Amino acid sequence: MTARYLSEEHVMFRKAVRKFLENEAVPFFDQWEKNRMIPRDLWIKMGEQGFLCPWADEKYGGVNADFGYSVVLNEELERIGTGLVGVGLHNDIVVPYINTYGTEEQKERWLPKCITGEMITAIAMTEPAAGSDLAGIQTTAIRDGDTYILNGQKTFITNGVHADLIIVVAKTNPDATPPHKGISLLAVEVDTPGFERGRKLEKIGLHSQDTAELFFDDARVPADNLIGEEGKGFYYLMEKLQQERLVVAIGAQVAAEEMLNMTIDYVKERKAFGKEIARFQNTQFKIAEMATEIKIGRSFLDDVIHRHMDGEDIVTEVSMAKWWITDMARRTATECMQLHGGYGYMEEYPIARRYRDIPVASIYAGTNEIMKNIIAKNILS
Repeated sequence: MTARYLSEEHVMFRKAVRKFLENEAVPFFDQWEKNRMIPRDLWIKMGEQGFLCPWADEKYGGVNADFGYSVVLNEELERIGTGLVGVGLHNDIVVPYINTYGTEEQKERWLPKCITGEMITAIAMTEPAAGSDLAGIQTTAIRDGDTYILNGQKTFITNGVHADLIIVVAKTNPDATPPHKGISLLAVEVDTPGFERGRKLEKIGLHSQDTAELFFDDARVPADNLIGEEGKGFYYLMEKLQQERLVVAIGAQVAAEEMLNMTIDYVKERKAFGKEIARFQNTQFKIAEMATEIKIGRSFLDDVIHRHMDGEDIVTEVSMAKWWITDMARRTATECMQLHGGYGYMEEYPIARRYRDIPVASIYAGTNEIMKNIIAKNILS
C-alpha cells in the first residue's frame, strides 16, 4: 500500500536514493560502525545527488521538494542503519531553523553549503544539567556591542564532531521571567574563537553517528548570527519540535519493519527439534503480534505525515506517534532478538545492532514521558 502523500515522483526518487545508498553506504556501513564515524565524503556525494535539503528554494540550490521527499530520504537512510540519523537531523531539523527564521543574508551565506554537503549542521540544546527542561539551560549569550559573548557547555550533540555550523540555544536574558522568555538561538561557526569541541561520546548504540560535547568560553559570536528575534528562541523550538519528533517516529517505524523482516527470514531458515522455528505456535503468535502492531504504527504514522504536510497543528498526534511507535520498536527489538536465540546476541547478525540502536529513540527529541505530558495536557485543557 502506497501512502496517499506519495506520488510517482516520490517513488522514482526512492529508487534513486536506494540505488545510491546500495553503492555508497551498504558496502561500507559495517566498517563505519567499527570506525565510530561516517566519512564526510558521504555528505558531499549526497549533496551532489540532491539528497541534502531538497525542500530548499532553487535560488539556494534546492529543488522546492515537499516533505514527502524528506520522508523517503529518512526511511531509506534508516533501512541502512540508524547511525545515519545525523543526515536527517541536518536536513529536516537544523537547517529549517535557518530557512524559516534566518535573514536573507544568513540564508545566502549558509544554505547553499548546507545543500552541497560542504557545511554540516548541528543543534545544541541539551546540557549536562538540562535535557527535557529547556527553560533550565545555563548557557548564556550576553550582548556586547556587535557580538554576543557565549559561555556554557552542551552535551549529547548529534553531528557534534563533523558540524561546521551549530545552532546554539542560549539565554540572552538570564533574568527573564518566566525563564523561557530569555532564550535565543545563535548560529556558531566552527572557527569561532572560544569554541571548542569536547570528546566524542561513546554510546551503547549509533556507533557510526558522531555525538560530542561542546564548550563555549567567552566565545564571541557576531550579533548578525542571531537566528530570528532575541528572546524568541523557545517559541521557535516549540514550533519546530513537531517535525523533529515526526522524523524520530519515521525512523523508529522503519526500524521496526526492518527488524520484523529480518526475523521472518531467520525463523523460516533456522531449525530446532527437527523443524523450522516458524512452524512453532509461539513463533507464529509473536510474529502475528509484531506484524499487527507495526501495521497499526504505519497506518497512524502515514496519516500524521499527511496532516503535517497539509500544515495542520497536530502536536498531540505527533507526540502520540513519537511515544507509541518508539516504544513499539523497542518491544519489537526485544522479541526479534529472542526469536534469534543466541545468534541474536552475536554482532554478525544485524538484529544485535538494531537492538542497541533503537532505545535512544524514546529519549531524544523529548523523552516519551514528556510526550505523555503533552498529550494529557492538550486533551485535558
